[in-house]
Amino acid sequence: MSTYSQVYIHVVFSVQNRYPLLAKEWREQLYKYIITIIQKHKHKVYAIGGVEDHVHILFSQNISHPITNLMMEVKRDSSRWINENRFINHRFEWQEGYGAFSYNQKVVDEVVKYIHNQESHHEEQSSRDEFKEFLDKFGVEYSDKYVN
Repeated sequence: MSTYSQVYIHVVFSVQNRYPLLAKEWREQLYKYIITIIQKHKHKVYAIGGVEDHVHILFSQNISHPITNLMMEVKRDSSRWINENRFINHRFEWQEGYGAFSYNQKVVDEVVKYIHNQESHHEEQSSRDEFKEFLDKFGVEYSDKYVN
């Protein structure tokens, strides 16, 4: 028998210290670069978006490639790409860690719209408050000192 799965994962990760460094002028290029990293491991990307201090990605997971490994590669390789292209005047780094949340197929379209609507969403709410809202919604225990 073969193994079949459909696991939808929404990851959120931030720029080190949540600095607003992801400029609109090159953010789409960054997203395309990240998508290629994810697709290389046979995950399917449904949406990617964010604002100047963080990124959201919704993808279906290839269960033979763990999220931990994927996120390490995405953050490492995209940091290198940003630095090599000199998009900012100093060394770029992502904040340590990330949030990963699973969704049912029935709400995938809703999550895609949410990710594509990040610009207007963050006119009303900070990225930190948004992340804490996700943690609360999914019942994830956390310490405020690590959610900065």
